[in-house]
Amino acid sequence: MKKQLIGGVLFCVFSFLTIQNTYADDHEPPFIGGNYWEVTGIKTADGASLKYSKWLASEWRKNMEFAVSKEWLQSYTVLYNMHARSDEPDIYIVQEFTEWASEDENEKRRGEYMEWAKKSMEKMESESGDRAEYRTVMGTMLLQEMKPRNK
Repeated sequence: MKKQLIGGVLFCVFSFLTIQNTYADDHEPPFIGGNYWEVTGIKTADGASLKYSKWLASEWRKNMEFAVSKEWLQSYTVLYNMHARSDEPDIYIVQEFTEWASEDENEKRRGEYMEWAKKSMEKMESESGDRAEYRTVMGTMLLQEMKPRNK
């Protein structure tokens, strides 16, 4: 009888712990959201890769460094698709950030950027249009890093 009682108590304790773990597993996802990664695929025209690469290494990089200095971005990088097929981007531009900015924050950032860049909207749009002659934006993805939940 004593053995049955002890066995029953142990069974109840084990069952309770199992139910608690199951409850936690059902109510907590295994991952938590981390940083966001915006990835833009670029296709360059034949013979324009060097021209676009020079722009990325100069103007674009200055813009990214400004954004990092303001902590709007965590990091940025350029990846080359070494074996791009005809329907794939040649270049991937990656920007990493921690959170979405509110509308008010975006307006504040736009003002700070315009003051820093010392260019009008018309000038920046014209420059972007000039690059469209030798590069095509094939698409953009927004990815979120998933970090394992610590238990």
